[in-house]
Amino acid sequence: MCFYAPGAPIFIREYGITRTLGHIVRGICVACVIFSFPSMFSRRTNWKLSPNRYTRVLEEMRSCGASFLDLTTSNPTQCGFRYDEKAILGAFQNANSLSYEPEPKGLLAARQEVARYYQQDHGVTVDPEALLLTTSTSEAYSYVFRLLCNPHDEILVPKPSYPLFEFLGDLQDVSLIPYSLEYAHGWFIDFRLLVRAITPRTRAVLLVHPNNPTGSYVHSEEAQRLSDLCREHNLALIVDEVFLDYSIANQPHRTFAANHECLTFTLSGLSKIAALPQMKVAWISTTGPKELARPAVDRLEVIADTYLSLNSPTQWAFAALFEQRGSLQPQLLDRIRKNWDCLKSLAAGCSSCKSLDAEGGWYGVLRTSGEGSDEDLAIDILQKAHVLVQPGHFYDFPSDRYLVVSLITPCEDFQKGVFRVIEFLKTRNL
Repeated sequence: MCFYAPGAPIFIREYGITRTLGHIVRGICVACVIFSFPSMFSRRTNWKLSPNRYTRVLEEMRSCGASFLDLTTSNPTQCGFRYDEKAILGAFQNANSLSYEPEPKGLLAARQEVARYYQQDHGVTVDPEALLLTTSTSEAYSYVFRLLCNPHDEILVPKPSYPLFEFLGDLQDVSLIPYSLEYAHGWFIDFRLLVRAITPRTRAVLLVHPNNPTGSYVHSEEAQRLSDLCREHNLALIVDEVFLDYSIANQPHRTFAANHECLTFTLSGLSKIAALPQMKVAWISTTGPKELARPAVDRLEVIADTYLSLNSPTQWAFAALFEQRGSLQPQLLDRIRKNWDCLKSLAAGCSSCKSLDAEGGWYGVLRTSGEGSDEDLAIDILQKAHVLVQPGHFYDFPSDRYLVVSLITPCEDFQKGVFRVIEFLKTRNL
């Protein structure tokens, strides 16, 4: 799961797993301070910050000017998409931004735009008063964790999935207990293990819909079983839907913002929906039985009022920024689908790897054969094939046989990079 051993948050960022050499040096210095003066800092931040071998090799190649194709980038602002600069920058020419009018849940006009999105794009009615704006989904997670959990309470999280959760859990004094996603011509929840993971301290089940990086949506029968399970055990659902709109097969998938069967917190934001991560607007939609949803919203409002972290100019610009999804999502989907077809086609000609089925999101997964760790394999691919891919253990895959690539990589680079990877895998097993 981690980019350091056992992990380091300076590498766990929304758009990329590696940082500059300067960040690494600073990370090492922080580690020295932590280990030299353990009583100075809390145990929740006592991460080991020494860089792993994968990171060291990557930085060595960068420092000596070696060229390679990067199949890991997931920052849309650096992937060659066409942005309407005039509309985006013009959105901030609003005199209201000069006035400070703090609204803990976020400006009503911005929340109404989010409600309009659910109605127009997903056919779901969402009450703006049940929406709360945050600067990011990471902040949204921290609010919900704080709302639901006392210290050392538990939240069930999917495995494999995005590694950020571990650090959010540490910072909120929450224990994250994994449940498995299994693969058989597609990914599915292992409900047997999920039920076994529930204890008296369990407070919620966390879903990523579709999962990052497996690309698997929670299907309707699974959603019903989850709601039934949460009602039975008095649990909440926390659902990350940042990739909801990116269906590879162009099949619509229902949002959990329509779920009223159990207390449900649906998280999303501008970052993925409108490909504008730098604008820092996300939200929590709270639904469920009225006797639970209403006090949940009230308590979340107090949490948000304590910080008031979301700035006014971005909220006043929100309508124009959110509208950019109309031009950016088609660009992203076109590239994702082309790259996905390329990955499947090239992998089909290789007996030593398989492209795993995905339904949505921005990532592709290769399952490989052979001996050795996926970190060793990723380093070999970087050094010998000059292609950067992510080893699957970054995402807690069940074995050392997985590689992860970004489907929003520019198509020409993606095709060249995947071809090199496949050819390397073929020769590696001869």
